[in-house]
Amino acid sequence: MPQTTGRPASRRVLPMVARDHRGSGMRRMLGAVSADARMLSAASVDVAHAADPRHLARRPSAVDPFELRDPGYIARTLPALRVMADVWFRADVRGLENIPPRGPVLLVGNHSGGTLIADTFIFAQAFYDHFGPEREFFQLAHDLVFKVPGIRAMLTPYGTVPASPENMRRALARGAALLVYPGGDHETYRASWHSADIDFAHRTGFVALALKCGVPIVPVVSIGGQETALFLGQGEHIARLLHLHQLLRIDVVPVQIAPPWGVTVLDLPGRVPLPAKISIEVLPPIDLSEELGGACGDPGKGYELVTGRMQDALRVLDEARALPLIG
Repeated sequence: MPQTTGRPASRRVLPMVARDHRGSGMRRMLGAVSADARMLSAASVDVAHAADPRHLARRPSAVDPFELRDPGYIARTLPALRVMADVWFRADVRGLENIPPRGPVLLVGNHSGGTLIADTFIFAQAFYDHFGPEREFFQLAHDLVFKVPGIRAMLTPYGTVPASPENMRRALARGAALLVYPGGDHETYRASWHSADIDFAHRTGFVALALKCGVPIVPVVSIGGQETALFLGQGEHIARLLHLHQLLRIDVVPVQIAPPWGVTVLDLPGRVPLPAKISIEVLPPIDLSEELGGACGDPGKGYELVTGRMQDALRVLDEARALPLIG
């Protein structure tokens, strides 16, 4: 699994989440194969259900996305994420002890890797290994994720919910840890040569939420995701011309170069992420009420405070990398 620091918080541990030892390579590989099979089975059932003519004409029933999180599924499928993190991305996750062991917390990350956000999967695996699947942990994702049969079936049991202010408030009200990416599609499709830049496009909503709810912000800084392909830029001008925000709620038409097809647009028709080394560092909590002098602090100043600390940490991670991909 990724290298982590700090001791896990005291908790009731399910037998299924016992960590694999590095020496048990064959056992880890068999566990990963079994986990992959479970994830693919869930995806195939969802695809078959979506393609069934009996369901096409029906309005889908409303389901609370928060109730789809499944600790049992997480425990059974974590071995697959561990092997992906260890073998393909050589992941290094540090600072998990900076996350409060209980209670609501807003985890704020920089977004990288297009739609194939390896650092998100790696961080989720490290989080659940550290705290256990029983701890409520949610991640925000674009609405389109939940319209793709198969993909949604693999992600929603891990706690992935549609991105919206209401869902942010609901997650924190449940006392959960919530991972948000304020930069969204704008940041995740930035050019590869801007890999070491924090770019939240001056979106301050996460700061206002933290102040209103009185929860700490814990920055999560990662590097390597923008090396999983050659990202050539966001294509925001084209997106505006095509009115994609009104149609699909996306603001980019980015181009990438990656296997197996060479050139892809919005990661379509699909690509295989290059095996870039992913490094993630969790920074100490930021109490904005204390830093800004109360719950009525200026969100703009809070934004500069959070992004400034994240940029400093990201610059250090970038300077520690010897070569692209290799890390």
